[in-house]
Amino acid sequence: MAHYCIIVGMGEGNGMAIARRFAQEGFAIAMVARNEQKLQSYQSMLQAEGITSHYFLADAGDEAELNAALSTVQEQLGTPEVLIYNAAVPRMEGILQTSYATLVNDFRANVAGAMTCVQAVLPAMQSQQQGTLLFTGGGFALYPQPDFVSLSIGKAGLRVLANTLHAALKDSPIKVGTVTICGTVNGDDPKYSSDRIAEEYWQLHVSDNLDYETVY
Repeated sequence: MAHYCIIVGMGEGNGMAIARRFAQEGFAIAMVARNEQKLQSYQSMLQAEGITSHYFLADAGDEAELNAALSTVQEQLGTPEVLIYNAAVPRMEGILQTSYATLVNDFRANVAGAMTCVQAVLPAMQSQQQGTLLFTGGGFALYPQPDFVSLSIGKAGLRVLANTLHAALKDSPIKVGTVTICGTVNGDDPKYSSDRIAEEYWQLHVSDNLDYETVY
């Protein structure tokens, strides 16, 4: 397959918009999430629009499941041109109530899962001498909130991960970027609609990658 994009943490908002945007440029879509019923629904909607998609089951917080899913993706479809990590645990819980277990559990999906995905696809991308790694960031990385402490820590960690990957790969053909969304996704908002946000991912993919982050 010439072009395909993996979206980990596929959802009906940004995930579907990103899928449609990349499909406009001839990409097939490999969707990864843990809810098979939802994935089947997304696949049906995309198919009705003439978009080729495939789905694979994995929990973003489970290293073994992610590795198994991404191994299967590459066995079936070849080397991905783009990986987008769009998974997060949007937990609303105050800093004074959050437990050790909650922070550790959420960190697996918010940050560690992203690193697992990178390690799963990067060797093949490096072998092909091309590839793009993109991450869905959030304004909580810049403006942490005490009522969303786990997500604030997660988005801050993901931003650092993207930054350090960008530095580590700066002399390679592999691009790294993150879209830091500083607002609530809303289809009626001309700035924060999913379609408008999806365009930022595409622009990072086709850019010269001088800067790893788009703050939006």
